[in-house]
Amino acid sequence: MQRFLYIIPILFLLSCATTKAPKEEFRGVWIATVANIDWPKHPDDNLAKKKQDFIGILDFYKKMNFNAAIVQVRTAGDAFYPTDLAPWSRYLTGTEGEAPKGFEKPLEWMIAETHKRGMEFHAWLNPYRATVSLDTSLLSKTHDYYQHPDWIIKYGKKNYYNPGLPEVREKFNNIIEELVTKYEVDAIHFDDYFYPYKVEGETFSDEETFKKYGLQDQTLEDWRRSNVDSLVRNVHETIKTNKPWVQFGISPFGVWKNKSTDPRGSDTKAGQTTYEDLYADPLLWVKEGWLDYLAPQVYWSMEYAVASHKVITTWWANNTPNTNLYVGNGTYKIKNNADKAWKKKNEIPKQLNFARDLENIDGNIFFSAKSLIGQHKKVNKKLQKKFYSLPAENPGPLNKVVREIQLPAIDSVHLNNQVLDICISHTDDIPRFLNLYISKRGKTQLVGKEYLSESDRDGCYQLNLTEKQQRSNLQINISDAFGNQSAMQPINIK
Repeated sequence: MQRFLYIIPILFLLSCATTKAPKEEFRGVWIATVANIDWPKHPDDNLAKKKQDFIGILDFYKKMNFNAAIVQVRTAGDAFYPTDLAPWSRYLTGTEGEAPKGFEKPLEWMIAETHKRGMEFHAWLNPYRATVSLDTSLLSKTHDYYQHPDWIIKYGKKNYYNPGLPEVREKFNNIIEELVTKYEVDAIHFDDYFYPYKVEGETFSDEETFKKYGLQDQTLEDWRRSNVDSLVRNVHETIKTNKPWVQFGISPFGVWKNKSTDPRGSDTKAGQTTYEDLYADPLLWVKEGWLDYLAPQVYWSMEYAVASHKVITTWWANNTPNTNLYVGNGTYKIKNNADKAWKKKNEIPKQLNFARDLENIDGNIFFSAKSLIGQHKKVNKKLQKKFYSLPAENPGPLNKVVREIQLPAIDSVHLNNQVLDICISHTDDIPRFLNLYISKRGKTQLVGKEYLSESDRDGCYQLNLTEKQQRSNLQINISDAFGNQSAMQPINIK
């Protein structure tokens, strides 16, 4: 097995970035598949183009030194992988329920391509959205809309699964178990769609379910929140029972509560809130230890009066100390929003600076992948030069399992012109990274990494080195999916 690991020229080795980049930082991007937002660009594209486009997304963000791709594998009761639990997504195949020709294992392929670039793969799912519209003519007869019509509630312009039904939660839990056990995902990821955003003049018709399952003296609102809590708790248990190192993350709507309705809330004036309208309580999930990370969607500009990015980000940093906290940034709004702040090239850089200055922020996620590709060159240049000039280690899960990591056996190291060939052997049943560092004046800087899967036992890697890098002190180590690291091992170039 041979891969290519490219090291960034160390012209700016340890000090040139104008902001201090943390050694460990989550740098993720959402790759949305619903309605073909990011990928595939069109469901009828041929296989070669689909693969080329996905690789293009990965390569763009790899060049930016991002370390995680959050890929939507379930949009609305469908799947981007073969399963008996849901039909094939029409956003992949063109026809729901129809398998993609010549692309029998797309999820395995996407995971492999992501890992080849030293990036984590987070499987992103929508638990409760059953359809994206009321037009059900495009649905497969194997869709739950037809198989279990008693599970479905029409609301607004969509159909939703009824979160109050135990059988709905059980099926979704089975979906998670299948993903975690069959695929080498690094995390399971939910977004903000729990109970639907409220539609004026309409009622979410779950009264009969509430009468059947609600507890004595329990309000409808508290019962709904308890249903979502049960889903989150069960998914957490399923993941950790099967693969304790696989992380569980959720990206809620940015405002938990407004201060006007609860003194614990943020000083905002959001029209809807996560707690009161979506019946989701991320603070409880963090308190109970059910999440490895939280990624609130803070898609407003820094000084937006109704809900400022600065105010909301600070609120989350102050109220969720017991989990990894990543800020969701709305890069899709750049030069595409009525808020004039988004017309300026420094809005996203200002948000990243602010996040790095807050003690409890551990990284950022951009929505969505296409927002920066082929456009906003000045923004991209600033991001690359100021924030992401060098790689960063991935944060480990919240509940770390401490284990000893052995040094890899170096089978061979050779320098041919400016290409370093290194072959290693390392046995472990848990995914891990091979990390390459340059040491200077007692400090180390990560300059490249490779993902080593559960099945990898050895590998050969080719690293492009400048003449200056060849004269530097090179070291490698192994870090596992829990964040444990081996000792450093020097590389002696022959």
